[in-house]
Amino acid sequence: MLTLAAALGCSSVALSQASAVPTATSGAIKIATIAFNPAVFQTNEAQRDFAEVQKKFGPKEAELKTLGDEVDSLKKQIQAGGDKLSDEERSTRLKAIDVKEKQLQRNTEDAQNDFQTESGQAFQKVAEKVFNFMQDYAKQQGYTMVIDRGNAQAPIVWYSDPTNDISQAVVTAYNTKSGVPAQPGANAPNAPAPRPSATKPPAPKPATPAAPKAAAAPQKQ
Repeated sequence: MLTLAAALGCSSVALSQASAVPTATSGAIKIATIAFNPAVFQTNEAQRDFAEVQKKFGPKEAELKTLGDEVDSLKKQIQAGGDKLSDEERSTRLKAIDVKEKQLQRNTEDAQNDFQTESGQAFQKVAEKVFNFMQDYAKQQGYTMVIDRGNAQAPIVWYSDPTNDISQAVVTAYNTKSGVPAQPGANAPNAPAPRPSATKPPAPKPATPAAPKAAAAPQKQ
């Protein structure tokens, strides 16, 4: 009984406090949502920076393709040789293929790691700028709170009126302030793709760069 009475007492206090808090319908609270990471990727500045990362990794991707073509060529030579190849010659060629496949796998993994690192750094640089810009934008628009929506795979907000989403508005306003022109046909780059290996499974190919978390708001002293 004492526990029940205490619980009811706490509930009464909570209800009385809740009734004193302004509600959204009263106009005292103005809440907006934003898909922050996608918004960062959509800015002209991020598209430009990712295009530069892709261009930088172009030669490495061509190098991996050349090495992969060599492996394919060696395999075709063994197949074409058939029974004409001696056991010793076949063994030598198989060892050469194995060495090149391992080299290809190593080089691909190194390229992917470097790509992820530079893509992450490019994202973080723009994310910090967009985060700070969003603070000023929210204040100017009179928003009490801006909530990150998350993404379709891991939503943070399960439902919100679409009219409350300011993602595109922030992107448009940020593009205007940054002065960076739109990048024709620019997309987030893909990491150099590994080629199939007869000895080891290919490393996974990321669809988009791993996105670091947005910059945290500065702590008050």
